[in-house]
Amino acid sequence: MKTKELNTIRKTSLLFIVCLVLSGITAFPLRSELAYLMAHRTELTPTLQHWIELLHTVINQTPDIVLYGTDWLAFAHLIIATFFIGVYMDPVKNKFIVQVGMMACLAVFPLAFICGPIRGIPFFHQLIDCSFGVIGLIPLSIIYRNIKMLELRGAAQVKSVAPTLS
Repeated sequence: MKTKELNTIRKTSLLFIVCLVLSGITAFPLRSELAYLMAHRTELTPTLQHWIELLHTVINQTPDIVLYGTDWLAFAHLIIATFFIGVYMDPVKNKFIVQVGMMACLAVFPLAFICGPIRGIPFFHQLIDCSFGVIGLIPLSIIYRNIKMLELRGAAQVKSVAPTLS
């Protein structure tokens, strides 16, 4: 028998997986994405226009071998997303994945505010980076809260409804 908590965990886990995959996939085509933003930059504020122009110039001057690093960033997103399949299948057993994910979301803040200034990243962009940590924490907190409720009901009930990959 599926519980309301298990249903919420599964729907939220799927949403989180999809968002991780989309966020990873968008790290592959940097040049074409920036070309699109350049074509539509007049719709942005002057500060964002300047930032997009700078990024466009820098990315187009960056050798492909250096951009290969963003391919690995994209790949990492895809791999991290696969870990959350375990949360979908057996949330109580895989609660640690949610906890690690929440810690990673919190770790975005020191990374953005330490490395951002070192790399010359504008403050508004550091805030955008931090927003990913905040946005990621929301579904993970919902999942974690529901896992705690499942634990109170007893993990045996959850195991009996865990789907299998076949």
